[in-house]
Amino acid sequence: MTTDIVKIKPKPEGLDKPYVGKIIKTMSKVNVAIYRWTGGLLGSKWRVGSAFPWGIPVLLLTTIGRKSGQPRTTPLVFIEDGDNVIVVGSQGGRPKDPLWYRNLVATPQCEVQIKRSKKKTKARTASPEERAALWPKLVAHYPDFASYATWTDRIIPVVILEPAG
Repeated sequence: MTTDIVKIKPKPEGLDKPYVGKIIKTMSKVNVAIYRWTGGLLGSKWRVGSAFPWGIPVLLLTTIGRKSGQPRTTPLVFIEDGDNVIVVGSQGGRPKDPLWYRNLVATPQCEVQIKRSKKKTKARTASPEERAALWPKLVAHYPDFASYATWTDRIIPVVILEPAG
């Protein structure tokens, strides 16, 4: 892991409180609405933490709710790896996997929107070997991932979104 070259931040007090999840959910809904309304002109950059002030790219991931069966859309930081898109189930270092990840485990078919471009994809959790290869690239892209990994006892999932064929 590349945490030896990345400054690890201390875990914020209250990160695991229920209201934090509600704030994340509300902010995500606002981001999705703005992103869709502007075709990604606004809302397609994450400018928080180590991404401040320039920002890093954000996509919209649409999954099928494992309980509701309804489409659920989430804004996520990503990197591209060849034809694949890579996302991280960090949830800011919170103790549980994000709902979108649990939705993908139940139904891997999903849609990715990057700015105005949409494509059907199929999700899978990276194998331990793939994760080991991708994690340093993800931390280089967004160094806060390294801190998040120290704030939780779970292994943060790395998800590979492959073109649906």
